[in-house]
Amino acid sequence: MRRTALLAAAAALVAGALAWPAGAAPGAAAPAAFVHPGVTVSKGQLDFTRSKVNAGAQPWKGAFDRMMASPYADLNRTPRPRAVVECGSYSKPNNGCTDEREDAIAAYTQALAWYVTRDERHARKAIELMDAWSAAIRDHTNSNAPLQTGWAGSSWPRAAEIIKYTYTGTWANAGRFATMLRDVYLPEVINGSNSNGNWELSMMEAAVGISVFLEDKASYDKAMTKFRTRTAAYVYLASDGDLPKTVPSQNLNTREKVVKYWQGQSTFVDGLSQETCRDFTHTGYGLSAISHVAETSRIQGQDLYGTDVGERLRHGLGFHAKYELGTAAPGWLCGGSLKQGLGPITEVGHNALANRLGHAMTNTGTLTLRGRPAGSNNLFVAWETLTHGDNPA
Repeated sequence: MRRTALLAAAAALVAGALAWPAGAAPGAAAPAAFVHPGVTVSKGQLDFTRSKVNAGAQPWKGAFDRMMASPYADLNRTPRPRAVVECGSYSKPNNGCTDEREDAIAAYTQALAWYVTRDERHARKAIELMDAWSAAIRDHTNSNAPLQTGWAGSSWPRAAEIIKYTYTGTWANAGRFATMLRDVYLPEVINGSNSNGNWELSMMEAAVGISVFLEDKASYDKAMTKFRTRTAAYVYLASDGDLPKTVPSQNLNTREKVVKYWQGQSTFVDGLSQETCRDFTHTGYGLSAISHVAETSRIQGQDLYGTDVGERLRHGLGFHAKYELGTAAPGWLCGGSLKQGLGPITEVGHNALANRLGHAMTNTGTLTLRGRPAGSNNLFVAWETLTHGDNPA
């Protein structure tokens, strides 16, 4: 019996290893060497985007024009940094919260504009925005501090990766910016949250992106482990069993507790999210963060799209796209009443799962086309038709 048990354990270990790329394992997701730029968008994707925009091809040229017409691309933008950003529930109070998020999106926008146009004024503006905040910010406070840090912390490393690894000019304060990410942002997000799932997913997106920029393998592994646990607890698959998976620290150890946490929903089907019955907007935040982390992991050499993460994202997007497109909710789903508003969040997942992997995603594809060119949600999502729309790189 002892030998049989050992053989079974070895077989289980082998099976687990086969689900991961060579050199990677569930507890060691970080690559041997980080790829740069490598947060959500790669150099290959940027090169593809640039070639299409410069050729006037659609939908990329239209997406670029929409980006350039936004306030985020304004070369006269003035940063609005502060030492302490205080964010309460429902943005009350809002002391620097909007300014921080939008300056971070602006830095990313300016970095994209630089890459496509090679106009150094955009690179310098991105640097100005990043430098202003790295010189000032010291803390995030009040009840929404973890979420705020996650949102802004998702955009900053996207901008920084493009500037540091593609701009040949001088960024004298790059080290100070890295210190800001390490000392102000990473500690606030890396330990996660037991609030609604979109919080922890956004926080892990920030932690993963920051870890790539800092080349911090330990933080990357910790964030990826939390991300995979939370993703499994955020989007239901029938293979999970009668009830959704849970995050152990939340002690959701009875059916009653699980149903309450899932906004009162007691019937579970493929693609249902923990926040579906709250509203589609917050669900969109969670699905977007899942897609961003999966895309970053792919760039870094570990393709999570081929794991349950990809399956949950595929079903989550398809399920919500169906109702976002106008299908009436049945009585068993959220009492027959849904609050739509998924947001511009489908491009990354659709491109990876439908275009690259060949999954049929009719509803998600229809919704993606209807929303083009995708803009920004003014929180942490920006210009994904431009960067990921039908992008094979």
